[in-house]
Amino acid sequence: MKTLLTLTATLIGLSCSRNIEASAPGPAGVKSGLPSRPVPLDASDPAAVRQVFNRQLKVFGIRVLATRRTPDPKLQHAAAILAGYLDNDRDGRADNPRVVAAMVRQKATVVMFATEREAESLERRLPDRWRDSHEAVALFAEETHPGGAARRRFDASYEEIFHLITHAGYAAAYPAVFGMRPGSQLANAMDRARGGRFLRVPRRYPARAWYTYDDRSCDYGCQTQEYIYWGMTSLLGAQSAEWRFREIRQEWRLNTPKKLRNGDKPLCQLLTDPRYRFPKRLPDGKYHVAIRSR
Repeated sequence: MKTLLTLTATLIGLSCSRNIEASAPGPAGVKSGLPSRPVPLDASDPAAVRQVFNRQLKVFGIRVLATRRTPDPKLQHAAAILAGYLDNDRDGRADNPRVVAAMVRQKATVVMFATEREAESLERRLPDRWRDSHEAVALFAEETHPGGAARRRFDASYEEIFHLITHAGYAAAYPAVFGMRPGSQLANAMDRARGGRFLRVPRRYPARAWYTYDDRSCDYGCQTQEYIYWGMTSLLGAQSAEWRFREIRQEWRLNTPKKLRNGDKPLCQLLTDPRYRFPKRLPDGKYHVAIRSR
């Protein structure tokens, strides 16, 4: 999970006994659910912020900001992935208003840079007050790959945007369930997946563990966010390809819906509990709102 500096088609009957399939193309007679073009930043943004980011798209009040060198198609793709996660049934309304309200309250923001090098150069220009008041996650255009699976390139927007939703949204809206501290339902499931409660990354995980994230800069709370991301994207089929499993198996073993259903029932039950309205299909970056006749 990359925080910025210290900022920190509907399928029916989804359950842990059912496969989740990737979404098909949208039906005929749909209209765009996102603005067709990015717009300038808000006038209320400090001048220094407007010098770093020159345009934005808004999804349910959550902003996706981009630098001048970030291509419009990458910005639009990221906004569509965000919309697809939050309005998975594409009816034009957020599936879980409580989560979106928490994100808006904390000023959840996706900040896009063309490259990691650009981020390192520009982020220091952002005012401390602005950084401290926003929950932001950084996404680089160079790692954003619409349709990348066909070229064996994983699209990082699936990860970074979902981190923002769970960190600023679910963890805040349901702290006893999705909180990032020991004792939440999510943390308890993670402790089981790691083979024990490790407040620091262990030198070696128990042999029975299937979640073995080993980045020592990722503390316990960060580990919960990586864990729920692996679970959700595996359940949605984003990690199923053999080439992808070779890339991630040192961190995560349950990369398919079947493996997750059989191997981590507590996490699967959280992700499919209808009370929380998690997505049932993987966003395809082509968010549209269906026109429904009355």
